[in-house]
Amino acid sequence: MQKRDSLAAIALVMASALGLSGCANQSSTAVANVGAEPEFSGTLSILTKFAGDPLQPYFEDLAAEYTELHPEVEVELIQETDQSIKDKTKTLTASGALPDIYFSWTGDWAENFVTGGLAADLTGVIGPDTEWGKTFGEASLDAFKYNDKYFGVPLYNNGKFMGYNKAAFEEAGIEVPTSFDELIESCGPLREAGFEPIAFGNKDGWPGLHYLQQLFAYNVPAEVLQADFNPESAKLDHEGYVASLEQFKTLVDECTDSGDGTNGVLYTTAQEALASGSAAMYYQEILEFDTVTAEGNELTGENFGIFKLPVPAGAEGDPDAIEGAPEGYLINAKSPRAALAVDFMKFVTTAESAKTLSSPPYGQPSTVLGAVTPETSSVAVNEGITQVNDASQIVVWLDTVTVPEVADAWLAGGEAIISGSSTPEEVLESVRNASNSAK
Repeated sequence: MQKRDSLAAIALVMASALGLSGCANQSSTAVANVGAEPEFSGTLSILTKFAGDPLQPYFEDLAAEYTELHPEVEVELIQETDQSIKDKTKTLTASGALPDIYFSWTGDWAENFVTGGLAADLTGVIGPDTEWGKTFGEASLDAFKYNDKYFGVPLYNNGKFMGYNKAAFEEAGIEVPTSFDELIESCGPLREAGFEPIAFGNKDGWPGLHYLQQLFAYNVPAEVLQADFNPESAKLDHEGYVASLEQFKTLVDECTDSGDGTNGVLYTTAQEALASGSAAMYYQEILEFDTVTAEGNELTGENFGIFKLPVPAGAEGDPDAIEGAPEGYLINAKSPRAALAVDFMKFVTTAESAKTLSSPPYGQPSTVLGAVTPETSSVAVNEGITQVNDASQIVVWLDTVTVPEVADAWLAGGEAIISGSSTPEEVLESVRNASNSAK
């Protein structure tokens, strides 16, 4: 998931880290040789975003299998959560101890590592014309492409959908909404039936941005939206931004039980509300589908359904866009074990490993071609990734697609809309000021 606040801080950390070694025991002149024959010895360090249940065993099992094949290799796993990995990444980067392999989102987040000289150029080993590269969807590879070079290993794909409890909808006597107005209108009957209509927790800030980015994609023409992500071309004056902020405020006020107190609620609390059957809906990533229906939860796979956030009436953007992005791993450009790191990531992305990743209990839809099928994945995961693949465009998360200063302004703005401390016009003006300052 996309938990990336304080992006300006990590950009500053990476800028200050230029010239530092990637790992604490390296010389600053070390350069990654990703195409060399790997030397199967020594310690390979990996920073993952797979801490906690049900994800943690995935890399642990792979590491055990890899070291069984290569007994002279020791794999050191640093497993973090969606939220904790930001601080861990900043700390490791600032201290010159960035691991050999480390997690990254796409967009501006990954680009900071690329421009900072901290991500190895993998074009020769994972470009779309290479043997390894041909095992991935080209769009997934392109998500980590900068200046016609490829820097990332895309591990899984992702998209944002409204997950819902079919039994709750049936009890409330409503159908899946097909417009944004219908979504708002469905909240009354669901509340009367005893359910929180939409569980929502925005304590970390990014969940609100997920709503906003999907609404922006609907309400702002695609070419305008893309230009506005870049401070050099941004105008941020399209009326669709204010409309989106107003629609978001309506949803928070009409459909969530916490209302303006949502900024104090964790996203995991909202996730648990759907899983326990107390909430009817929760806006979530594909990566969460198998978590909310895990064994022991009140919500079962049979009663779990998904739908895209409905399009508002009169929207001027792209009604077929879906918000999302692959997530993956970079290889430290300073690592003397870069060739070994490549070999390990090839092991992580074999067809067998990819199918395991895509199946319950993990439910992380692999970017490896053929890994996500009705046979390997849950119904919801397969449906979600099919819709992502069929979308007219994938709109990258608002807090990684733009520069840190603008992302932080949107983060603060989303929280201000929820609390009612700023109007949509005031929020947009603050974002515009941040964008102008970042030129």
